[in-house]
Amino acid sequence: MPRPAQPLSRARILDAAIRVADRGGAEAITMRRVAQELGVEAMSLYHHVPNKDAMLDGVVDAVFAAIELPPPVADWRDALRERAGSARAVLSRHTWALGLLDSRRTPGPATLRHHDAVLGVLRTAGFTLPLAAHAVSLLDSYIGGYVLQEANLPITTPADVNEVAADVLDQLPPGEFPYLRELIVDYACQPGYDHTAEFDYGLDLILDALEQRR
Repeated sequence: MPRPAQPLSRARILDAAIRVADRGGAEAITMRRVAQELGVEAMSLYHHVPNKDAMLDGVVDAVFAAIELPPPVADWRDALRERAGSARAVLSRHTWALGLLDSRRTPGPATLRHHDAVLGVLRTAGFTLPLAAHAVSLLDSYIGGYVLQEANLPITTPADVNEVAADVLDQLPPGEFPYLRELIVDYACQPGYDHTAEFDYGLDLILDALEQRR
């Protein structure tokens, strides 16, 4: 006998909306497309999600729920370093969410809990309220910007780095752009270079600078 269809729920609808967005971006999230993803009629969604805005709010909250909260560790930098790594991983899977995270005016419980936890780490560590606000803005801008840059880079492996570097070198006129050539030949193409480690390097610079101002 065929298994009975899984009952429709708000959680299933939001999961389907995320899958739709993963394939087509945030603009692909419509009641009709999400219903198609679930194999149901669009009208049936309204029993669980009143409209598209509510669906977008729920999707944003689901993304925040997937990002790990800062762990309770002694060093605030370690806590926010772990949170940044989790945010990078989640947003790399859902880059379309970058344009939605700060645009919704009705944040859900996971969103509120996340922001409060990050601020709590900073305030408990002795940050003034203005400096804590600056720190959150700076860290989130860095994470979002880096994720966006990574998503557009034609690089995923060290072999990709060498291939792209070779293409760039082929286009450099002899005797010109010496500093760019030096960067490519003497650094980026050297054994052991890992372009993915640039995230941690930049994050440490930000955290160290914030520590100086704390």
